[in-house]
Amino acid sequence: MRNNARVTGLRNLYARCTGSLIDQRRRRVMKAAAAAALATGLGPLGRPRPARAAPTRTLRILQWNHFVPGYDKWFDGTYVKEWGQRHDTEVIVDHVGIPALATRAAAEVSAQKGHDLFMFLSPPPVYEDQVIDHREIYEECQRKHGKPVELAVRSTYNPKTKKYFAFSDSFVPDPINYRKDLWDEVGMPPPDSWDDVLNAGRKIKQTKGIPVGIGLSAELDTAMAMRTILYAFGGSVQDMHGNVVLNSHNTLEAVKFVRTLYLDTMTPEVLAWDPSSNNRAMLAGSISLCLNAISITREGENKNIPVTPDIWLTQALKGPAQRICLEHVMDCYVIWKFAENIAGAKQFLVDYIDNFRQGFLGSEFYNFPSFPSTVPDLMKLIEVDSKAKPRDKYKVLGTLMQQATNVGYPGYANAAIDEIFNTWVLNTMFARAATGNATPEDAIRDAESACKRIFAKWQARGLV
Repeated sequence: MRNNARVTGLRNLYARCTGSLIDQRRRRVMKAAAAAALATGLGPLGRPRPARAAPTRTLRILQWNHFVPGYDKWFDGTYVKEWGQRHDTEVIVDHVGIPALATRAAAEVSAQKGHDLFMFLSPPPVYEDQVIDHREIYEECQRKHGKPVELAVRSTYNPKTKKYFAFSDSFVPDPINYRKDLWDEVGMPPPDSWDDVLNAGRKIKQTKGIPVGIGLSAELDTAMAMRTILYAFGGSVQDMHGNVVLNSHNTLEAVKFVRTLYLDTMTPEVLAWDPSSNNRAMLAGSISLCLNAISITREGENKNIPVTPDIWLTQALKGPAQRICLEHVMDCYVIWKFAENIAGAKQFLVDYIDNFRQGFLGSEFYNFPSFPSTVPDLMKLIEVDSKAKPRDKYKVLGTLMQQATNVGYPGYANAAIDEIFNTWVLNTMFARAATGNATPEDAIRDAESACKRIFAKWQARGLV
């Protein structure tokens, strides 16, 4: 922080918004009197101790139903309760499934009323005008814990408006999940490139009847997987300056590859998948490979599903242009301008980062820190896991966290990129070409036209 007032500002923010310094001193005196009376079981005035007073404030949080149940158990049942007691606040946490996040956010903005903290699973820059600037939270966390990862900044900062439209506490690596037993049976080494997936996928489908499982539908996992392939082939929606560059030779090669991958290794089921379909298919033993976070293997371990030891993880795959992957999900909290407890929401995020190591453990290595110093022993923790078979199954996540990039690569996430992401423009482009509903060239041309219209709309609004 630039001066002492700035350094202490956020730490005192909650207190400033809930009472005067005189009131604080009075409360401290009362607490001291109460402590002195504990031995006798009496209250501060010598009377029998009353029941604990109800909290004087409320903080409302909305977030998803975590794919690793242990995280919600820790967050709701332990951390939130302890934080609420420390800050004399009733914390209400509401959970929704992934598909409901977008509609719930739109409803709250329309009503100008809702939760104080709202968590998205991808950058939400379309709501920049509806949220506070989260810069102060980043600065306080950086003062205490050092710089956040670049991925977090590129996912929550608008370089045009100079505003942090969200705050990222964590992100989720997106490893390749593959059936090592099937790979071994067809004589193929672990997948290292997208060509390896195509070649092994063909053999496994032909000899075992088990397809590759990468979504081609209007859902989150498809959006991440298609961008991973696009970037590996050297394509992108925009360049680093925010110009639409989708219609390129590199994009054409990526679309042709996905068409071949679909025709040679997959089945039409992937055209109707939801975000949990690949989880269910892998644990049922009905696919040979997918892109997904470790929610698959964690569920398999926790439920003792027989196929789980055969599901192995590997790093980002190499494409013709580069080895790269997208994060699986990007946790992005926003504080609405119309939130009733903005001060409490700010304080909650700062305190949560202070305690993020417990969140990392509660998520069973699912949520990786946006501020790396908060989990200083991360590499040691993931080297050996008591549930995993093999024991070092999750070690590869350390490599993946360095390979992950953001939605909007090689530029920043912005409102146009957000709309393109959430209206499934790229998902549709790849699916149309894969199924033969359009030629690769026509699918790309139509997608780029949609992208340009969306960019023009947000440029006119001054957010891109």
